[in-house]
Amino acid sequence: MNTGFISVTGGKIWYNIIGADKKGIPMLVLHGGPGAPHDYLENLEVLADERPIIFYDQLGCGNSDRPADNSLWNVDRFVEEINIIKKELNLTKFNLFGQSWGSMLAVKYYFDNENNGVNSLILSGPCLSAVKFTEDVRKMVNQLPNKEKSIIFEAEEKGDFSSLEFQQAMEVFYAKHVCKIVPPPESFLRTMEKMGADVYNYMWGPSEFSVYGTIKDIDLTNQLEKISVPTILICGEFDEASPETTKMYSSLISDSEFVVIKGASHMHNLEKPDEFIAEVRTFLQKVEN
Repeated sequence: MNTGFISVTGGKIWYNIIGADKKGIPMLVLHGGPGAPHDYLENLEVLADERPIIFYDQLGCGNSDRPADNSLWNVDRFVEEINIIKKELNLTKFNLFGQSWGSMLAVKYYFDNENNGVNSLILSGPCLSAVKFTEDVRKMVNQLPNKEKSIIFEAEEKGDFSSLEFQQAMEVFYAKHVCKIVPPPESFLRTMEKMGADVYNYMWGPSEFSVYGTIKDIDLTNQLEKISVPTILICGEFDEASPETTKMYSSLISDSEFVVIKGASHMHNLEKPDEFIAEVRTFLQKVEN
């Protein structure tokens, strides 16, 4: 079947394969968040004219089960999830795409599994160090107008993120660094509607600008030199995954490419779709073997 459910620890996850009959090496898509389902990445399906594109919603969000068990929300279980998908879908060799948190998950899977089947890594808006990501985001908050900056830092200091003023300040930040399209695309709104808030809050925290959850200590920077497959790292010019940090990650990977999409932010795949798809397509064609 090209769409269905797979049993994993804690419940069932939904998957969908576009272009299942194509001959190219498949690409497995890992969405961000944690807990932000695949919908905003749907435009990757245009690449299914050459290869199978496999979408799935990680446990706790989107079309997948949402168990009320916080012990499930840790990186090791999400890595295990990929192993189960690999086995169930018979993915002996595949390209692994990760966006934002999905990039951390992709690289962790690559390191944790000797026979991982990964042909290449495509890392979009990469978050490979939780601490570095929050450091960059806080620098960006410092560049906001004084009103929004003060509201955000006051909420951080008090640990209270419930006010309307904080939500409005967040929207100002999001409009500059997360999604610059006004109004946001329908696929992005669908992701927000189907968001697994419990997963996000437990793994990251209640605020975009500080990490308190189970991934707070993950920093893969010192291991990046061990990546031996072709890798491309893509970010937007105004991305919260900053060009400076993304370039630094790329410099540590011997066989890597670094791309900045001008005028775009974290949702560069939606803001500059033609340019984004062209970069990914060209890369995949180069690593096809």
